[in-house]
Amino acid sequence: MNNTVLIYASLVRFAHTVFAMPFALIGFVYALRTTDFHTARPWGWLLVQVVLCMVFARNAAMGFNRWADRHLDARNPRTAGREIPAGVISPARALWFVGINAALFLAVAATINALTAALAPAALAVLLFYSYCKRFTCLAHLVLGLSLGIAPVGAYVAVTGHLAPEPCILALLVMTWCGGFDVIYALQDRDFDRASGLRSIPARFSVAASLRISLLLHAVSIGALLWFAACCPQSVWLWIGVGLFAAILVAEHLLVTPGRQARIPLAFGTLNGLASLMLAFFTILALLR
Repeated sequence: MNNTVLIYASLVRFAHTVFAMPFALIGFVYALRTTDFHTARPWGWLLVQVVLCMVFARNAAMGFNRWADRHLDARNPRTAGREIPAGVISPARALWFVGINAALFLAVAATINALTAALAPAALAVLLFYSYCKRFTCLAHLVLGLSLGIAPVGAYVAVTGHLAPEPCILALLVMTWCGGFDVIYALQDRDFDRASGLRSIPARFSVAASLRISLLLHAVSIGALLWFAACCPQSVWLWIGVGLFAAILVAEHLLVTPGRQARIPLAFGTLNGLASLMLAFFTILALLR
């Protein structure tokens, strides 16, 4: 049983939850601290529902991505060892996993409030649609970013039952941040994508141009972060988080250059995970004080 759980956790790269979950928590706490929270349920139970929605939605999205890309992954030396092409998980079992998690996501979202119930199918459609984007558009990086950017908006709506500008600013931050680091990540598959007719910014442009596009997206991210920070109750802790997030993005672009790509995994996983955690920690600390 434990081995099965680990296999499926590996299939969906559960550790990468660190990219979106911190922003969902920011959206959740921001809603609690800046709006009138009136509900018969305690906020702790609502937080459990939000976290469950995040986990189920991400499991469905990542599982579907692995299923949709199984033939491509089998031909790519970098990804041939993934669970489906390696035969560890069959395509049918992966699809069952996706279906169960999608159903659980919709079911939990329906128990929160009317708006989360209404928006959940659209959110799920965006999450699953991403898996086919690179077959026809190099903007797939931004669709992935939008998929993650749904998290803070969903968490805010779970608390308040309505939309607002501030979580949408957070969504812009996440979309451009994720899109920017996904461009860097895609440099690893540039030759394979070109040979396979797949669309990505690195497949379409030179390495140097791709990194400039990534840098531009991250500049928009920092601008969106400053915009969101201006909407928050002001605190030195908030600005420490903003400064650390911006500094880590700068470090990422200093680490990966056209002539130095060996550290892409470090920039993609470690630095971006650290950026989201640091920002969430200090922003939530500022909101709670």
